[in-house]
Amino acid sequence: MINKLDLKKNNPLNTAFEIAKRMSFQKSKSNTSFIVKLSIAATSISIAAIILTFSIVNGFQEQIAQKVYNFWGDIRINAINGNVLNESQAVVQSIARLPEVKTIEPYATQTAVIAFSTEMEGIIVKGVQEKELIPFNSSKDNVNTLKIESNKEIILSEEIANKINASIGSLIRLNFLQNGTVQERKLIVKGLYHSGIEEYDAQFVYINLKVLQQMTPDQTAISGYSIHLKNSGNTDLMVKKIQTLCPVNTVATPIEEDYPQIFDWIGVQTVNRNVAVTIMLIIAVVNLLTCLFILILERVHMIGTLSAMGANEHFIRKVFLYQVSFISWMGISIGLIIGIGLSLLQYYTGFIQLDESAYFIKTLPIKIVPLQILLIVMGTALVSYISFIIPTIWINKISPAKTIQFD
Repeated sequence: MINKLDLKKNNPLNTAFEIAKRMSFQKSKSNTSFIVKLSIAATSISIAAIILTFSIVNGFQEQIAQKVYNFWGDIRINAINGNVLNESQAVVQSIARLPEVKTIEPYATQTAVIAFSTEMEGIIVKGVQEKELIPFNSSKDNVNTLKIESNKEIILSEEIANKINASIGSLIRLNFLQNGTVQERKLIVKGLYHSGIEEYDAQFVYINLKVLQQMTPDQTAISGYSIHLKNSGNTDLMVKKIQTLCPVNTVATPIEEDYPQIFDWIGVQTVNRNVAVTIMLIIAVVNLLTCLFILILERVHMIGTLSAMGANEHFIRKVFLYQVSFISWMGISIGLIIGIGLSLLQYYTGFIQLDESAYFIKTLPIKIVPLQILLIVMGTALVSYISFIIPTIWINKISPAKTIQFD
């Protein structure tokens, strides 16, 4: 007579764990060990791919949005209904007092024709305050010290400079059409900037705001104010606060509303990310289900033997639960190492380069969010354990007598 498995003397948890460990890693004539290793590898690849997807999309969204914020600010104040907006220190000071505001700067824009030697190009001139830092310094040291310090200086984009064959130190001419007459200003190229966004690089140059104001009857006229916030996450609330401090016939708007095409493109990346992650999770779940079905089919005789020795269905499920745990957590751990490792490698070396004309940036950006990593780990583990329930339903249909007799 076969002795029943005494679970009172033998700890059922330890016994189930030992059986699962031997099934998974001990060399045998069966293919169990190979199947387990293959499943661990597939889970690792899925986790690493999900982490990389999140890190890359986070980096894209942050860097491209930051370029727009650097150029225009988080919020702009502009006149409405054709009214003229005049520079007001009272408005600047009242908005600057808000604790969430980092800076507020007046600016003006006007169309012009830039000329150097025999080359000419239609552009938009942006007037900024003296000593205001110009974003996107094209110098290789990545230290932004580019600024307008006099009425005789101009900063060009690299693209415009190449079109007119100008360089730093060149004396260029700006021609403005003002009240039916052409006004010319001669300026020296102080420096070059490069944003990577074609819409900006092909059109905008920087000069002193006073140069544009001096060409108008009212020498305090501006196009608006650029406001940079300390935290870009509370823009909607700040728009409402700033609007209460704005002059009459002006409106404060978040920059996302002024450039919807760029921010809509950024939003599409979130949709692409979610689709890619969903597909990878489905692949991981199907892989795990297939693995468990194969393992159970391969261990039918063992299941029958354990049942004949007195092991109940709960105990047998624990054996396969531990096996799922081995596959899931080893796969998750290896995937974490690969995913975070490759992300950090790209972050510090930038070895993957992009077509800047298509993606607005030269180097593949990376941003690792710890909370996302934690959610990926917990979500994958949860999905693994839930998917484990499906194949183990078949265990109670296995007849000990038939499996032992068949063997």
